[in-house]
Amino acid sequence: MRPRDLLRLIVAVGASVLAGCSSSPYRPTDAPAGSDRASGVVIGRSDRLLIYRPGRADTLRSIAGQFLGDEERDWVIGDFNRLGSVVPDQPLVVPLKPLNPIGVQDDRYQTVPILCYHRFGGASNKMSVSPGNFAAQLDWLARNDYRVIRLSQLLGFLQGREALPQRAVVITMDDGYESVHRHALPHLRKHGFPATLFVYSDFIGAADGLSWAQLTELKASGLVDIQAHSKTHRNLIERLPGETDEQYRQSLEAEARAPRELLERRQLGPVRQYAYPFGDANEAVLDALTRQQYQLAVTVTPGGNAFFAMPLMLRRTMTFGDIDLEAFKAKLQISRGAPAP
Repeated sequence: MRPRDLLRLIVAVGASVLAGCSSSPYRPTDAPAGSDRASGVVIGRSDRLLIYRPGRADTLRSIAGQFLGDEERDWVIGDFNRLGSVVPDQPLVVPLKPLNPIGVQDDRYQTVPILCYHRFGGASNKMSVSPGNFAAQLDWLARNDYRVIRLSQLLGFLQGREALPQRAVVITMDDGYESVHRHALPHLRKHGFPATLFVYSDFIGAADGLSWAQLTELKASGLVDIQAHSKTHRNLIERLPGETDEQYRQSLEAEARAPRELLERRQLGPVRQYAYPFGDANEAVLDALTRQQYQLAVTVTPGGNAFFAMPLMLRRTMTFGDIDLEAFKAKLQISRGAPAP
């Protein structure tokens, strides 16, 4: 028996005991199962778990808001009980504390894919995803119960403090093309999906880069986090011709510090996440990011991120314009098999 199934069995058998030591009073139902009772009933609880019999007015979001303090944490209840919606009068378990914050099961461990986009629409090329394909990808994520989370939410998972949805995925976009505002934002809004936009600060307001007004609107949407992608977009591991050790060190410092300070000065921060230009980093680059207090940084090495991933070397999977929906699905690595002992 899987640990989660065993835990649920123990909880179900011990419901009456839990109710007796409840930190909130046990409230017996005043209506039989199957009745038209609108409100739910707590039938047992401990400091870690609560057993709840939903009423007809209950949803996963309302239950999460009531007991977890945040409707957005409805996935905690859905994942634990393996259900997508509430069935009135069918008891369910509400985990009050993270029970498996690192996502390890008997035979598998959780990995979180981070998707990387660049342009949307315009000329057909590998780095540009058509608005139609982007819409189809987001629609598919929504239909198949994926949870698009903010990149910042990975930090608690990597620190072993916070569990993440079993089908968690992160959306990121690099460089800062104005097509993010024109084409991507409407589709993100349709589903309420968050995303992280990595901009290199020299590109802001130049050519087909985003303007400051557009960046402000993206930030104000509540869906897009604006983060750093360097100052100039130089490859950080390649020395410029004739560049001395000290010049190289100072350049790396500027590439880490300048975009953070500028974005925060324009009230688009806080900036604590970084995308390496071309996905490349070395020890000197990591040292510069550490000095500038970055917490998470992403490469373009494909694959998902387990709880033991390096926070400043996170895997990220490129999403190109020439892939179909089947190829997109294959990029979503949400778990890996654990090696046999």
